[in-house]
Amino acid sequence: MNPLNEAALPELEDRLPIPSYHRRAVRTGIVHFGVGGFHRSHQAMFIDRLLNLGGSQDWGICGIGVLPSDSHMHGVLKNQDGLYTLVLKGPGGTEDARVIGSITEYLYAPNDPAAVIRKLADPATRIVSLSITEGGYSINDTTGEFDPRTPDILHDLDPNTVPSSAFGLITAALAQRREHGAAPFTVMSCDNIQGNGNVARKALVSFAGLKDPKLADWISETVAFPNSMVDRITPVTTDIDRAAVTEAYGFSDAWPVIAEPFEQWVLEDKFPAGRPPLEDVGVQLVDDVEPYELMKLRLLNASHQVMSYLGYLAGHRYVNEVCTDPLFADFIVGFMASEATPTLRPVPGIDLDTYRDELIHRFSNPAVRDTLARQMVDGSERIPKFVLPVVREQLERGGPIDRAVLVIAAWARFLEGIDEQGVRIDITDRRLDELRAAVRADHAEPGSFLNLTAVFGDLGRNARFAAAYRQAREALQRSGARAAVQDLTEPSISTRRTS
Repeated sequence: MNPLNEAALPELEDRLPIPSYHRRAVRTGIVHFGVGGFHRSHQAMFIDRLLNLGGSQDWGICGIGVLPSDSHMHGVLKNQDGLYTLVLKGPGGTEDARVIGSITEYLYAPNDPAAVIRKLADPATRIVSLSITEGGYSINDTTGEFDPRTPDILHDLDPNTVPSSAFGLITAALAQRREHGAAPFTVMSCDNIQGNGNVARKALVSFAGLKDPKLADWISETVAFPNSMVDRITPVTTDIDRAAVTEAYGFSDAWPVIAEPFEQWVLEDKFPAGRPPLEDVGVQLVDDVEPYELMKLRLLNASHQVMSYLGYLAGHRYVNEVCTDPLFADFIVGFMASEATPTLRPVPGIDLDTYRDELIHRFSNPAVRDTLARQMVDGSERIPKFVLPVVREQLERGGPIDRAVLVIAAWARFLEGIDEQGVRIDITDRRLDELRAAVRADHAEPGSFLNLTAVFGDLGRNARFAAAYRQAREALQRSGARAAVQDLTEPSISTRRTS
């Protein structure tokens, strides 16, 4: 079977859409850290769409890998000339596939960090974008301050070291641009964090300040950090997906991307170094991203946490399974409507009732087959960013918290490592040792799990929250996840919510 690469494109244009632009004429204007499934289903797709319009060719993407796990992506994209297949799967069995060509370069930093710095320092690079996960910014959720604790950040803070982290490499490149009198690039976060541009600013300026305070001042004064909201459900690619692409289109793609048809990107229009005309390809350029950002974080992202731990304990393994289970669908909608939505600001152009129903419809898409396991990676980063802000605001206003608290109790139960069927749970979390110690303490003294300040901050000292957590934990131990959900769910379940 012929592999997907530049040479194969002429044979493929009768089978599915391919780039209509001359890729060798495309110049790199964007450097992206964290080339995974989401980046390739979202930002890279938008740039490919823009290049296909035949306009500016100055906005090709150079991907950067910094982690050992990125070496596989480096190899795949090198062999495929940066090409990959994006397959959008609708709930009714529809499928729309095309070859994406906007990633024209990929550099693997461990092999040649100097080449990465040269690319970043090149004046042609005007945007540096990030999808490095919620935990990749080393910001303490409790204090909101930079907290350098990961080995790569600590390594890069040593004097005279060759940088290996995203922030180390970016700082080194900005130092060169400042020295040579070149304008700085814009740093654009695409991660699921409230005020992601502000968080990126805090992380980069703080890191640079520990290396060179004068450089940090220059970065703070001259570098733009636009906030953004990004949305497209993109599950992990499986061998089944690879085989399906081969069977359907007659070529082998070592790492295709599967995603839902829905797409949204709301972006603060703050790009002093210039930007591509993203408004031409469906991106919303706005002055204030926060209302859209909070909507997505507290409805979509929080709902993933709401469904995952309880659903997993009850025996579900896929998002669509949970959301087509009427009991769980009603529970999720109840969380969104009664606990999360009251904490939001008005969102221009969005009807929140319709948005909530649309989320359940998207979650229920059987073709995407997004796993609950994917939603639960690094729960100690996701719970504080998506669920706990809802709890905090509802405690301040005296509002309901029962559903959110049951989710936190289910997370603690999940961390015990055995589900309700007695099956071992594989857990991936950078704080796993701390979490397991806290769960053990919780057995000896119910409620002490909330004393883990790295996750909960001062919430554990809130009497109402602590009492609700102990009650929820006891309910889970006594009768299991499904019964605990039933106790908080209205007897009549709306079929409209799952249609």
